[in-house]
Amino acid sequence: MKIIRNICRILVGLLFIYSGFVKGVDPLGSNYKFIDYFNAFHMGWMSGTALFFSFVLSLAEFMIGLCLFLNVKTKWAAWGALLFMAVFTPLTLVLAISNPVTDCGCFGDALVLTNWETFWKNVVLLALTLVIFFQKENYKSIFNVLEQSVLIAVSALFMLGIEMHCYRHLPIIDFRPYAIGKNITEGMTIPEGAPHDEYEITLQYRHKTTGEVKDFTEENYPWQDTLNWEYVNSSEKLIKEGFKAPIHDFVMEHPEMGNITEEVLEDQGYTFLAVSYNINKANPVHQWKLNKLAAYAREQGIGFYGLTASLTDDVQAYKETHAVTYDYCSTDEIQLKTIVRSNPGLVLLHAGTVINKWGYRDIPDVEEIRDKNLLAYSLSAHQAKSDDRLVYMLALLYAACLGFYLAKKYKKSKN
Repeated sequence: MKIIRNICRILVGLLFIYSGFVKGVDPLGSNYKFIDYFNAFHMGWMSGTALFFSFVLSLAEFMIGLCLFLNVKTKWAAWGALLFMAVFTPLTLVLAISNPVTDCGCFGDALVLTNWETFWKNVVLLALTLVIFFQKENYKSIFNVLEQSVLIAVSALFMLGIEMHCYRHLPIIDFRPYAIGKNITEGMTIPEGAPHDEYEITLQYRHKTTGEVKDFTEENYPWQDTLNWEYVNSSEKLIKEGFKAPIHDFVMEHPEMGNITEEVLEDQGYTFLAVSYNINKANPVHQWKLNKLAAYAREQGIGFYGLTASLTDDVQAYKETHAVTYDYCSTDEIQLKTIVRSNPGLVLLHAGTVINKWGYRDIPDVEEIRDKNLLAYSLSAHQAKSDDRLVYMLALLYAACLGFYLAKKYKKSKN
């Protein structure tokens, strides 16, 4: 039984750590998902709490997983894991049946599961959690109370620091199809021979004599018997999903030139995209930098467009207030939220490939890029990004210290 309960503890711990971490590096993504949930369940009044729950949920998952994995405060962690599963298992069943939100977001954008896959995953996880819960009195930690408290405090500060960094800047790990290095055109392409959606079509006909309304399929509907049957209605039901391109619904609709998506993505030069999914919620503190970059781009013959899902009147009012000289194209709001986790954010394309991104706090000054090869600049800037390197170094240091301490402690307990 000892082997079984430890296997359950480690498996559940690792899954909780992974789930909490991938959501923690993208707190705004989790924020958007919470808002989707609130709207789906007619609780839009709670949208203002979404960011708070985003931070709390990922931190709680990470800490519960870490405690289980390290066998630290295991009784409390067992209660926490059981509470999570008691809430989310029936919730995901409701989502699987009603399908108000197509992706539960339990692993952020790192691993997308259907609602039914999520439910069955939770069923298995609940079973493992129950083993941990009923065996919680038998877990004995190799750490004393003080050591356990220090481990929890340091780990919580570490995870909270990552969340704050990724919220204030951009995710240090980007799992989305618009990540740096991804080609948008390729992301929109469906491979040859890929399966398509399959639908079951039901056709309703009414018998002209009896008035009976009967359902038929495409194989047996009475299309030739017009003397006895008349068409009433039809419906279709998705029975099998086909291949979905990672990027869909990405369209740039210019107010004067119309759809310029293909023109921009096929441009062999550079294009700046100033992204603001909702212009009324954009932080204008660094709008002056975007204006200067747009002016520099015009001088150099580089494309510069704004992307937004806001109404024309709102866009015009924002442009007048903040002296914006570039044009805004209309684009799907979900796509804009996916492109960059900042409002506004800046994206640099080269031949349809994303070569750099900036949150509004990090938008570069014109002098940083003047007379430079933008591709070489972006590659070197991405490789030498000091903030992210510091986070990676701290993460490695944390993991190394933890591993060394665990090994030393385990060896001591054996002796």
